[in-house]
Amino acid sequence: MLKAVKVRIYPTDAQSVTLARHFGCARWLWNHCLSVMTATYKTTGKGISAFTMKKQIPLLKAEHEWLKECYSQCLQQSVLNLSQAFQSFFAGRAQYPKFKSKHRRQSIQFPQNVSLLSDAAIKFPGSLGVVVAKIHRPIEGTLKTVTVSRNPDGKYFASLLVEDGTAKPELSSEGKAIGIDLGLTDFAITSDGSKFPNPRPLKKL
Repeated sequence: MLKAVKVRIYPTDAQSVTLARHFGCARWLWNHCLSVMTATYKTTGKGISAFTMKKQIPLLKAEHEWLKECYSQCLQQSVLNLSQAFQSFFAGRAQYPKFKSKHRRQSIQFPQNVSLLSDAAIKFPGSLGVVVAKIHRPIEGTLKTVTVSRNPDGKYFASLLVEDGTAKPELSSEGKAIGIDLGLTDFAITSDGSKFPNPRPLKKL
């Protein structure tokens, strides 16, 4: 079963600069793809798949050299997350995807190649390297993805998605919900007709 654990991380000044560049690249790509996908849908009535948008990343890197500063899988994940946001919208589970602002919470997602070195460090791929972390409890299971975020107050966090190997509890169709109505004559009457009389007052000693 998948479990998420959020921990505080403490990047160095150099790592904060690297993260800022990653945040900026992922945010720009999200906004660019959202603009293209929205315009295409309004014009043709059809959407664009995440696979098609991912194929545009090398072309965008050639046009915008600074995109190469971001770990490539973070860029790909940004496109996938946007695609999932559209799927949730069309399924009626969420609102239409919004453009991201640099003045709000920033985040990037590493889909793999992240490892826990101890309860005080996380190793990221690419130029980010080893980042100091404060992990309060043992992380048991296989690390799947890691989302790094920065709040508007400047604090950094890492959300660790872990597969702990346990089976997901099955939903049970047994049992039923019962409504309870509190009354004056009786203490309570349930929706199945059961009555519970008012409790007798305690006698004074």
